[in-house]
Amino acid sequence: MSTGIEPPTGGADAPVSKPSQMFKSCWSCRLISGGGLILSGAYVFHAARKVMRQGGPTSMGTVAQITFAASLAAWGIVVITDPVGKAQRKT
Repeated sequence: MSTGIEPPTGGADAPVSKPSQMFKSCWSCRLISGGGLILSGAYVFHAARKVMRQGGPTSMGTVAQITFAASLAAWGIVVITDPVGKAQRKT
């Protein structure tokens, strides 16, 4: 008597999901999420610099914070520029 939810039956030939296509074509979505990542990277970097500016020692934690901040900002740039699928394969 119970009606179970049937799992999607898609293989390799299944179409790409609609939200994935919408994110790639939505410029404002990419700009907002990429900008948020860049700003969060700036916030983490500012917190690490604040400790160093107050005369605290440069520890591995501070270096890890700065590295994480740089990776957040880089991820934000990648989301905004959307390089996936733009490269042409040489034949």
